[in-house]
Amino acid sequence: MRLLVLGGTRFVGRSVILDALARGWDVTALNRGITGALPDGVHALTADRTDDAQLADALRGKEFDAVFDPWAQAPRVVRASARLLTGRVGQYAYCSSISAYEEGRPVGGNEDWPAVEASPDAEATAYQHDKRGGELAALESFPDALVGRPGLILGPYEDIGRLPWWLGRAARGGRMVAPGRPDRPVQYVDARDLATWFNDSLAAGASGITDLVDPSGHTTTRSLLEAVVTATGDRAELVWVDQETVLASGAEPWTQLPCWVPEGGEFEGFMESDTSKAIATGLVSRDVADTAAATWEWLQRDGFPVQRPDRPVHGLPETLETALLASVS
Repeated sequence: MRLLVLGGTRFVGRSVILDALARGWDVTALNRGITGALPDGVHALTADRTDDAQLADALRGKEFDAVFDPWAQAPRVVRASARLLTGRVGQYAYCSSISAYEEGRPVGGNEDWPAVEASPDAEATAYQHDKRGGELAALESFPDALVGRPGLILGPYEDIGRLPWWLGRAARGGRMVAPGRPDRPVQYVDARDLATWFNDSLAAGASGITDLVDPSGHTTTRSLLEAVVTATGDRAELVWVDQETVLASGAEPWTQLPCWVPEGGEFEGFMESDTSKAIATGLVSRDVADTAAATWEWLQRDGFPVQRPDRPVHGLPETLETALLASVS
């Protein structure tokens, strides 16, 4: 398989490359060459894909069996790439997001829930519209494109700051806030499992849209945070703070308390999607202990990643944590 990865130095793109190399595939990555080194064995193409002329020049005369595209900003960039690759690549895989759905998806919601309105030739607006626009851009040129809609993505090379923050906090030790109900489901997908699903699907010639998260209940807040504590040497003590107290404190779900959202209200179906299609199409979910341990091993080896300018800073401020811990002491 001759695979082209657009990007490839960070998180999901890097995971796809590593999985493809392990299969013995011929892998090429196209990126700006400024955010990190590619794994050994990858053919490097340098171009800023927001510049149509640079992209065309870098890809001139080249053909591939498949392309993997995780772009998350202006949909017009996906549109330009897909148009340029039409007739020169067999399959187009686009990594979208479960955020592409309209709000209000209930518990057990699946791929039938309507997506947000978006345009394939738009500039960057909001994340959910950018991802849906990227889908439409890929499907415009490749009607049989493979579109995966992952939810929360964790694992090695995560440069968003969610699981790395929890691991760093646990490594400091002491009493650590654990939010909400311990058995609250946490639906996520390990980037390595996501990469395996994409590459398996490309090898099989699959197409269509699929939500990509672990089954509801596969992981809970308790199992995630216990795995984090174990991976970092059992130096932290989990202190459970109920949802009402957490919200009353002003702590922000998802950002200040990464991977956690309250139950009910606007978040009712957020961590409880129907994943039957993902399972039927081959998604296999590893244990959360593996995700936490492998991510900590990577952080210990390579250091914590530089904060991405396009994503918010994650983590609970010390003053808020102190107040929450005092509320249950």
